[in-house]
Amino acid sequence: MFGRNKDEAAQEPAAVENPAETPEPRPAGKKGPTPKRSQQEALNKRPLVPSDKKARKQAERQRRIEAQERLRLANETGDERYMMPRDKGPQKRFARDFVDSRWMVGEFLMIIIFAFLIFSFTMANNLAVQANITIALWVILLITVIDAFIMTRLLKKRLIAKFGENERGVLWYAAMRGLQFRKMRLPKPQVKRGQAPRE
Repeated sequence: MFGRNKDEAAQEPAAVENPAETPEPRPAGKKGPTPKRSQQEALNKRPLVPSDKKARKQAERQRRIEAQERLRLANETGDERYMMPRDKGPQKRFARDFVDSRWMVGEFLMIIIFAFLIFSFTMANNLAVQANITIALWVILLITVIDAFIMTRLLKKRLIAKFGENERGVLWYAAMRGLQFRKMRLPKPQVKRGQAPRE
């Protein structure tokens, strides 16, 4: 009456007799593909620039100070390795020496103009003196231009004789240097007045 069904009794021993047929739980699979070696190495790399903003600024400031110091020493000693690109080259060096070995009217031009301005202010009421000052100033400017022209013509001949050609911009470079007061020139003069340019 309360007995089990014959079909259920027949199925139960079969399940016990064949335990190998029972499905085994599948192992948990990988959560993602294995990373490549290049990706793993990239994760282990550290940036060359410090991540700390303050340390990075301090490092940049130190590099800037060192570069400025190298430039200052190069301008003092004539070492072209650390000079600005506008001052590098054998023709630029020859042009600097050629200008520094001469007396140039242009190097005193700013002093002359300043003196003329002071003199013209003191004689502001005398129109005749003002006219003479203006004429004299124009004469000085004309002499300066003629002096620079003669210097650049002579320099061009020397450059062609020594180097076989005249690089573009060297004559203008020399003319602008000739307008600067000798003690204010950068790079500093490496020859004395009357001394031949360095080889």
